[in-house]
Amino acid sequence: MPKPQSNELIIITGMSGAGKSVAVRSFEDLGFYCIDNLPPTLLPTFVNLMKESTKGITRMVAVMDLRGGDFFASLIDAIDQIAKEAIVEPKILFLDANDEVLVRRYKETRRSHPLAADGLPLEGIRHERELLTEVKERAHYVFDTSEMKPKKLKEQIIAEFSTQSSKVFNVNVMSFGFKHGMPIDADLVFDVRFLPNPYYIEALRPKTGLNEEVSSYVLKFEDTQTLIQKLADLFEFMIPRYEAEGKSQLVIAFGCTGGQHRSVTLAEYFGHKLSETKPTVISHRDIEKRKE
Repeated sequence: MPKPQSNELIIITGMSGAGKSVAVRSFEDLGFYCIDNLPPTLLPTFVNLMKESTKGITRMVAVMDLRGGDFFASLIDAIDQIAKEAIVEPKILFLDANDEVLVRRYKETRRSHPLAADGLPLEGIRHERELLTEVKERAHYVFDTSEMKPKKLKEQIIAEFSTQSSKVFNVNVMSFGFKHGMPIDADLVFDVRFLPNPYYIEALRPKTGLNEEVSSYVLKFEDTQTLIQKLADLFEFMIPRYEAEGKSQLVIAFGCTGGQHRSVTLAEYFGHKLSETKPTVISHRDIEKRKE
């Protein structure tokens, strides 16, 4: 069940190779302010950012592990110091996995364990467990990722730490002009150059799809209405499945020749339509590019 929003500080730590990178990306998707590989001695300074923030930073994540070297030994002291100041109650999320899984993950990635001086990951893993014993005992949450795929870990974090205000999934609808290049960040691209082009009507040429005259012209054609109906059905089918797959956002791009008229009209139409059910952002990449 969603929890009311309040000041939160989550400290992610645990075994190397247990999924801390996946975890911090999941918290970023939930709207947490995140910092990776923070030395424990800087933790009080990090918390002061929350106290003094003018931008309403109330949810923060710090990842601390053995990459911090000697600094890591001071983690418990830093946590106790923050708790005494009562700005926020730090919560420790400890990520673990069994030795066999951790060894396999190191072999798959061809990385060396930070504590394996001789290059054998198992020895480094065992040493790391000894060093982390007290931290694990102090942890508020312990997630064993031995049998977890990254998607499952993300789902567990979302289930535990999401709030009603967390925008776990959002839609970005954009327009662009093919003459200016394809957008590299689009998940779905729709070419609407087959629709009648307002560019060839002198009164509409200097305007854009943001003008009612242009949008009315583009939308009045039967082909446009057929396209809208088919895309509406497609989005109704696909968007929930993208969300269920664990994506944090979906970028839908409409392209026409110059990115001025048809693509803008369709992006505006679907942007406003989709915003009825999902957080949606509308953007027009090439709308100011008037050179022909």
